Amino acid sequence: MSGPHDAAGPLRVVAFGGGHGLSASLRALRLLRGQWSAGRQRRELEVTAVVTVGDDGGSSGRLRAERGGLPPGDLRQALVALADADDPTADLTARLFQHRFDGNGQLSGHPVGNLTLLGLMELMGDPVDALDHAARLLGCCGRVLPMSRHAVSLEADVLGGDPARPDDVVAVRGQHAVAVTRGEVRRVRLLPERPVACAEALAAVEAADWLIFGPGSWFTSVIPHLLVPDLAAAVSNSRAKRLVTLNLAAEKETSGLSLPDHLAALARYLPGLRFDVVLADGKAVGDPEPVHRAAESLGARLSLAPVAVPDGSPRHDPAALAAALEAVLGPP
Repeated sequence: MSGPHDAAGPLRVVAFGGGHGLSASLRALRLLRGQWSAGRQRRELEVTAVVTVGDDGGSSGRLRAERGGLPPGDLRQALVALADADDPTADLTARLFQHRFDGNGQLSGHPVGNLTLLGLMELMGDPVDALDHAARLLGCCGRVLPMSRHAVSLEADVLGGDPARPDDVVAVRGQHAVAVTRGEVRRVRLLPERPVACAEALAAVEAADWLIFGPGSWFTSVIPHLLVPDLAAAVSNSRAKRLVTLNLAAEKETSGLSLPDHLAALARYLPGLRFDVVLADGKAVGDPEPVHRAAESLGARLSLAPVAVPDGSPRHDPAALAAALEAVLGPP
C-alpha cells in the first residue's frame, strides 16, 4: 500500500474550508487533475474536501432550523466544484444542484442541491454515504466529507459586536452573524466545544501528501477545522506537507486583519503547527516582506503567483490557481 510522499502512488491532497474559497481550490485541483491525467507522465491526483458544518444562514440555515442535520450549502458547493464538467449529464446535474428557486413561496431561495442533499441524508441515514452518492451523480473527481457528522454552531468574542457598545467585547453567536460583523473578531469557538470529527476525514488526513488551508472566510470557514480536537490532532501529527492559500481581499469578518495577521491566527488556534508553503497573489500582497516574515515564522516559504481573475475583482481564477498549485505540488 502506498503512503504519504510515495512517488509511485497517487498524490493525495486534502483541502479544508467551506463556501466560495474552498470551491476555488477544488476547481483548480479538478483542472490540475485533468491535466495530469492527460499528460504523458500520468499521475493520479486524489482530492478530498473537508467541509465546515456550521452554516446557519440563508437556505442552509432555514433547512437546519426546520429539519435538523448538517447544513448542506457548503457541501453542495464543494460537490459542484469537483463535478465532471466534460460529461453532459454530470454537468447538467451540477447546474441543477445550483439552480435556486425564486419567487415568494416556501421553496424561494433554496437551491435544488440543498434539498437533494437533505433528502439523501434523511433517506440514507448517514451524511457520508449521502455525499458519496451525490458525488457519483455529479461524476465528481474527488470526495467531499464533513468535518463532523453533526452540525456545530460558531460563537465569537467581538470588540464592537454590539453597535450600541462599541468599546465592549460581546459574544456573537452564529456563523452568519460572525461573518457579517462590523466589529473586530477577537476569538472564535465551536459549540459544542469538542465535536466528534468525521472518521473518514481523519483517515484522509492520515493518508495525505498535502493539506491545503484557504482561501476562504478565515474565522468561519478555515479556522473551525482547527477547533475540532481530533481533526486538529490529525493535522498536527500528519506527515503531509501543508499549504496556506491567502485571500485576495479582506472580508467583513477579517476587516482590519492584515495577511500576516491571517497567518498568525492559524498559529494562535493551533500552536506549534508548521507549514511548508504560503501561496499568495503578488498584487494582493503588495510589499511581500511582512508576509515573507510571517510565513517564515510558521516554517514556510512564500510563493507569489498571479492567481486572481483578469478583471481585477477579488476572485481566484481556477486555471491560474491550478498553475500555481502545480508549481508547488510538483509536476506529475
